Amino acid sequence: MLDKTYRPAEVEARIYAAWEASGAFAPSAERGGAPYCIVLPPPNVTGSLHMGHALDHTIQDTLIRFHRMRGRETLWQPGTDHAGIATQMVVERQLAASGSNLGRREMGRAAFVAKVWEWKAQSGGTIVRQMRRLGDSPDWSRERFTMDEGLSRAVLRAFVSLYKAGLIYKDKRLVNWDTQLQTAVSDLEVQQIEVDGHLWHLKYPIEGSDGEFITVATTRPETMLGDTGIAVHPDDERYRHLHGRFAILPLVGRRIPIVADEYSDPEKGTGAVKITPAHDFNDFEVGRRHGLAAISVLDELGRINANAPEAYRGLDRFVARKRIVADLEALGLVERIEKYRHVVPHGDRSGTPLEPFLTDQWYCDAKTLAKEAIAAVEDGRTRFIPRQWENTYFEWMRNIQPWCISRQLWWGHQIPAWYGPDGQVFVEESETEARAAARAHYGHDVPLERDEDVLDTWFSSGLWPFSTLGWPDETPELKRFYPTTVLVTGFDIIFFWVARMMMLGLYFMGEVPFRDVYIHGLVRDERGAKMSKTKGNVVDPLQIIDDYGADALRLALLASTSQGRDVKFGPARVESYRNFVTKLWNASRFLQMNEARLDPAFDPAHCREPLNRWIVGEVAKAGLAVTGAIEGYRFNDAALGLYHFVWDTYCDWYIELAKPLLGGEDAEARAETRATAAWVLAQTLHLLHPMAPFVTEELWDKLFGQPGGMLIVADWPHLGAELVDAEAEAELGWLVRTIGSIRAARTELNVPPSARLTLYQHGASAETLARLERHREAILRLARLETIVMEDRPVPPQSLVVVVDEASFALPVGHVIDVTAEKRRLEKEIGKVRAEHDKGIQKLENPDFVARAPVEVVEQLRERLEELRATLDRLLQALKRID
Repeated sequence: MLDKTYRPAEVEARIYAAWEASGAFAPSAERGGAPYCIVLPPPNVTGSLHMGHALDHTIQDTLIRFHRMRGRETLWQPGTDHAGIATQMVVERQLAASGSNLGRREMGRAAFVAKVWEWKAQSGGTIVRQMRRLGDSPDWSRERFTMDEGLSRAVLRAFVSLYKAGLIYKDKRLVNWDTQLQTAVSDLEVQQIEVDGHLWHLKYPIEGSDGEFITVATTRPETMLGDTGIAVHPDDERYRHLHGRFAILPLVGRRIPIVADEYSDPEKGTGAVKITPAHDFNDFEVGRRHGLAAISVLDELGRINANAPEAYRGLDRFVARKRIVADLEALGLVERIEKYRHVVPHGDRSGTPLEPFLTDQWYCDAKTLAKEAIAAVEDGRTRFIPRQWENTYFEWMRNIQPWCISRQLWWGHQIPAWYGPDGQVFVEESETEARAAARAHYGHDVPLERDEDVLDTWFSSGLWPFSTLGWPDETPELKRFYPTTVLVTGFDIIFFWVARMMMLGLYFMGEVPFRDVYIHGLVRDERGAKMSKTKGNVVDPLQIIDDYGADALRLALLASTSQGRDVKFGPARVESYRNFVTKLWNASRFLQMNEARLDPAFDPAHCREPLNRWIVGEVAKAGLAVTGAIEGYRFNDAALGLYHFVWDTYCDWYIELAKPLLGGEDAEARAETRATAAWVLAQTLHLLHPMAPFVTEELWDKLFGQPGGMLIVADWPHLGAELVDAEAEAELGWLVRTIGSIRAARTELNVPPSARLTLYQHGASAETLARLERHREAILRLARLETIVMEDRPVPPQSLVVVVDEASFALPVGHVIDVTAEKRRLEKEIGKVRAEHDKGIQKLENPDFVARAPVEVVEQLRERLEELRATLDRLLQALKRID
């Protein structure tokens, strides 16, 4: 017998261990199905499960479980990313906290990297353990790590191949530079933070014109030491006479040209822009267009370097800023200073302001690689779902810049480049091969020095769809599962990961890495705001699992996942799905108590009782809808559809209507109803399993399971439209609508639940009268009625009226409620709702409000208006029902 209460904490660990022990997660070709493969976006080895992971993994696991049950040979390929910067920071902090005087540089590279591997072995599996708690079912036997031996070999092969094809090269360009970590960082590791600062309007003297100046506005006076030009718009009449002339750079004395360039905006600031190619990405491009020198005045630590006047050398950039402004003020060259709120890029790991920094780095020719990746989406080899994200992909790929792939770290894949005494570079997969190449070049052995940089982690993860399957070896898995079927990820890494996998997959494999790219939104709080520790609105999925169970969390996430929209999430939503799991458990326990068991001889297509024929058709419709929804990546439709089928159709209607049959004297009807109830519950557990795996596996095992016959590897239900009985559907559909309408009317008019009312009919057809008679007992019991008057009567005074099809049903309520007061209450409520609705409409019709209000506030208002419209319709209907 099932326990009275479902306890997720006692069930989930046991069930998960049984799944793993059974080998159910591994791909199986026994059923002959086509391959189905997802590669898990590798979470950082330093990470912990957050709500974004919970959503992403729940969607993937739902797809994997669904296709596994449909007989596909499914592989969900797991693994973790070495997370170069994050992991190096963790270990360096541990070294500092230990009290050791040995930092990274004191230890030396080999000793430090060994320390990182030691940390990985001891603490690097946290997120993998947490994924199990969520119910993830990847093939753990194939778990990979971006720094493991096989993937490291793939990285070396890819780098060397691209280099020798001329697609990897070294160049001096601007990068996002973290002065604390002393490394280049990717755009994904940049946080744009709004800060309070100043806008300094500085006067630059015009060469040869005493007393004439051109004023520029800047938020970073310290970079002026590296100015090599001033740009004005070609059509700006204020500066037309200065085209081709020179200004004198204050404090430095350098002549800098005044160039005409459309980059300058006449409406912004003074309309004149100082150009510092070595310290601004836009200025770098302007400088290239006009042949301006790029003079870097900062070093790796953010201090003024030897390219600046001696008075400022060695000063921290922010100290230098104050000194420079003071010196300019003393010279009378500060026109004015404004308070200015603006966005400053910060390193997401270090928290320090980043610098555009001119440095030698390794680059990949992304523009060339992007051509085929663009074509693959244009011709449909890979499709984005929702389709709108193709535009984001194209926008990025058609304007792609060289990809900086080197990082100044020690933890990561060290670049396989060795330098000879004269700087000649030899790029090979091993030092042995590099020495052989050097010997061939020089004619004798020479000392070689290896490049100290490591590769951007996005380079190794860009190979993920095929490196995890064994490339560069031609493995059976690579042949079977590449291209993978679908990639599930968030829109924020379309540029950083999806694009790179597309480019590298097409280049090395000659085929796209995945057929579908399903893009989901961000998980936000219940008001639509982005979760952040600063706001204090972060929800911990592990705490949610502790409080409500993994199934409730998964269902809440899936039900909120609408294509193209972010997910609004809060504990209240999870609580409703915890209640749903409890409802399913209680219904199963009720059926078990009533001896509902699977009957091998039961044929759902040949039920005698209309109620049983109806529920068979309803579960068939639910099955078709869920199958189509998961296939179409409409996870909210799948979750909500099953929620309403289980809660409303099966529990609240079928089981309630079946109680007289289960306890009745008709042995044949009783046996058929037991078998039907059990069969429908079994189909429901199958349909629900991909989304709520733990409770469904537990119920299947306790109610219907056979030794070795776990639900995770059961066949997906084959429920065709032929199981829908039109006659039973019409009959029971009428009964549900009639009882449901009476219940809703009673609730809306505050009729006490204990009040037993009389039902009068008016205008009923012969068929409706027959149905009233056949289902009299059910209507009396479930609608809480005293009696049904079958004769056609005019509507009695002070009645609530319900219309179902052609018939009107009147229920006198004047003896149990104050009808006049109830009318006034409804009219007052209608007025309040209408006023709030109209006020909201006025806000949305105000362009200033829509333009200035945060996106989440506007979206929240739109959703509120939808709720108000539905409430208004319901209240108006309730008012109409009072006669």
